[in-house]
Amino acid sequence: MSRQKVSVVGLVPHRDRAHAHQMARRAAGWLVEHGIEVRVEQADAAASGLNEYATDVDAFVRGMDLVVSLGGDGTMLRSVDLVYETGAAVLGVNIGQMGYLAEVEPTDLEDALARVLAGDFEIDERMVVEVVVGSDSAAAGRWWALNEAVIEKTRAGRLVRLDVAINGTFFTTYAADGVIVATPTGSTAYSFSARGPIVSPRHRCLLLTPVSPHMLFDRSLVLDADEELRFTIVDERDVILTLDGRELGILDSGDTVTCTAGPKPARMVTFGPRDFHQILKAKFGLSDR
Repeated sequence: MSRQKVSVVGLVPHRDRAHAHQMARRAAGWLVEHGIEVRVEQADAAASGLNEYATDVDAFVRGMDLVVSLGGDGTMLRSVDLVYETGAAVLGVNIGQMGYLAEVEPTDLEDALARVLAGDFEIDERMVVEVVVGSDSAAAGRWWALNEAVIEKTRAGRLVRLDVAINGTFFTTYAADGVIVATPTGSTAYSFSARGPIVSPRHRCLLLTPVSPHMLFDRSLVLDADEELRFTIVDERDVILTLDGRELGILDSGDTVTCTAGPKPARMVTFGPRDFHQILKAKFGLSDR
């Protein structure tokens, strides 16, 4: 049971799904009827027909208590990115495919909102990866990701070459299509498709998984959450940095990317214990033997 009082709710619909915009209108109507302030980012408001609730990004997150994500896992990641620094919680409504992160189905929307307003929910805290970029490009700065940070090639038929240091000590030079630094939550995403291990979200660690490595050492590394990974671009081939599917910019030779555990967790609404392993079984269609 949560003691958090909810009075300001943001809606983040999937931008390209009509059903998500329909659900946003439905959620807005219900929330306003119950005395809740509703906000929608300007980029989403017009498509949802919710212009009366449109705000810019800064106003959207200011004083936010809860964000309702209406889409798939990509929309959840966007929602977490929007409000991570504020500490607001995110409730996921699954209008997508896999839906690992979403808590409720569309048919349960009003019931879920009622439970949130009544305080009948818990907060599931998930580790994020903090990424600090040393560069003159648009990617420079400090960023956070719930799933993963990816450094990869920009052109087919080329490799990226990255010097990797662990806890300040040189480890090796990776020659690969790219590298992924994933959280336990992100272990079932891109890292998994690159043959990385699946890790329970209860765990705290960083996963370093190479993508199509051109070297004998081709396994993932599992590091403690308090350890530091530092990548340095070592040749003239441009590479791109992506966080949770969002491209931050091109990196040049000598640029650095430093990854550690984030200073605080992302916060997601749950209505009871979620059995990660049974969710995994269901999403992958694993049958009983």
